[in-house]
Amino acid sequence: MQTDTQNSNKGILFALSAYGMWGLFPIYFKSVASVSPFEVLSHRIIWSVIFMALFIAASGRWQELMRNIRQKKLLLNLTVSAILISINWVVFIWSVGQGHILDTSMGYFINPLVSLLLGMVILGERLRRVQWVAVLMAVTGVAYQLILLGSLPWVALVLACSFGTYGLLRKQIVVDPFSGLLIETLILSPFALLYLFWLTQHNELVFLSESIQMSALLVAAGIVTSLPLICFAAGARRLTLTINGLLMYITPSLTFILAVVVYDEPLHPDRLVTFALIWTGLILFTAEGVWQSTKIPVKALETR
Repeated sequence: MQTDTQNSNKGILFALSAYGMWGLFPIYFKSVASVSPFEVLSHRIIWSVIFMALFIAASGRWQELMRNIRQKKLLLNLTVSAILISINWVVFIWSVGQGHILDTSMGYFINPLVSLLLGMVILGERLRRVQWVAVLMAVTGVAYQLILLGSLPWVALVLACSFGTYGLLRKQIVVDPFSGLLIETLILSPFALLYLFWLTQHNELVFLSESIQMSALLVAAGIVTSLPLICFAAGARRLTLTINGLLMYITPSLTFILAVVVYDEPLHPDRLVTFALIWTGLILFTAEGVWQSTKIPVKALETR
């Protein structure tokens, strides 16, 4: 029988694997940058269906999947979430291919604060004072780039808002993450297949028409998409929300390092100000969250 410490250690390893893989995503998508973003997206959808179907069958979750598929309201909600995640995926694929990895990093740094705002606006959650300051710091960073640099970081905003809304919706949908991803990709698969067929008819399909290595990379899109999710789900079950929340910053941090160190994307001092404001907001947000989580056990002990 596993102790709580062993279980937590396993959870940390799973979470590190998930966030590490997500953080290294640009390496994979850079390798397929010569392929149209929509073809890459289509392969990501089709091969994810196949990989997740095999995983669900192997893990004995097939009956649970069938029960979920029979629920009309669930299918409707997952259709909306599928549209949101497909927007997120295609913008990310395009951004990496076009050399905007720093913008993707900014998007996922902003994401927790966007989620906070969505919770307030849609769920009626009340923000604490420090949380308001954290959000305002991020808004100031975006406003600084818009006013002084004359450019709106639309990639970062689309990624943060699409993924934040997706997370909010999936939080309210009662479905396990494995069935959820398979159903979402199944919903999208007819459109992906139609697009691949259209490319074939116009002799523009890269898959099986170029090198074997490129075709293998496109098939790998299913594993690249699904494996981090499996590790994330295994880690999330074993970790507290606080620890998981801290570890999630590994992803945009790795992406940031890859952009600057490996792919030599320019990080001008003015643009660094935007990142610094967002980072400051995140530090405040995270520190306040950790402090609040330590207060709860103390208050519980005081009431005994």
